[in-house]
Amino acid sequence: MIMYKSLLILCLSTLVLAACSSDPPRNVNDSCAIFDDKDDWYEYATDSFEKWGVPVHVQLAIIHQESRFVDDAKAPRDFLLWVIPWGRKSSAYGFGQVKDSTWEWYQKETGNGWADRDDFEDVTDFIGWYGNVSHRKLGISKWDARKQYLAYHEGHGGYRRGSYRNKAWLQKVANKVGRQAGRYRAQLKKCAHKLDRGWSLWPF
Repeated sequence: MIMYKSLLILCLSTLVLAACSSDPPRNVNDSCAIFDDKDDWYEYATDSFEKWGVPVHVQLAIIHQESRFVDDAKAPRDFLLWVIPWGRKSSAYGFGQVKDSTWEWYQKETGNGWADRDDFEDVTDFIGWYGNVSHRKLGISKWDARKQYLAYHEGHGGYRRGSYRNKAWLQKVANKVGRQAGRYRAQLKKCAHKLDRGWSLWPF
């Protein structure tokens, strides 16, 4: 009887862990496939859009660039003398690769103190909030994935100073984010009717 109970507890624990785990979507380059694979994510992304006005395809493009939808993605490791692992290059973490200080700012400003960077719902809300701040402070269109990403990467102060202008590599990345957002948007036009009962809410 004791062995049976132990086995039952082990099985239940395994199921709980499996339910809590969040593997990346099987096809991170197709927005329809992403939402088909992760049906709750659609609701979270549209909730963020309705709340903050940053389109779903822009949210997805930023997450794609930052983590490829890996929930616990971390910044690259730093090395001492090029050999010895020596911590991380920054505190960036989660779907959106958000640093500790920026996340704390978001939590304070929104009152969402329980938000986690490895929670897709919280990260889509963060990206919407941050994009809204970028629009308010810098005049960046919420639909402009390229400029939104530059402000996301450099911070609002850095973007205002034009820090990205001397970073050819970053401009290439931002261009890539813009193209990815365009692809996601075109894909969503084809599957919105399957994903959203109120299809008129989609940002097209």
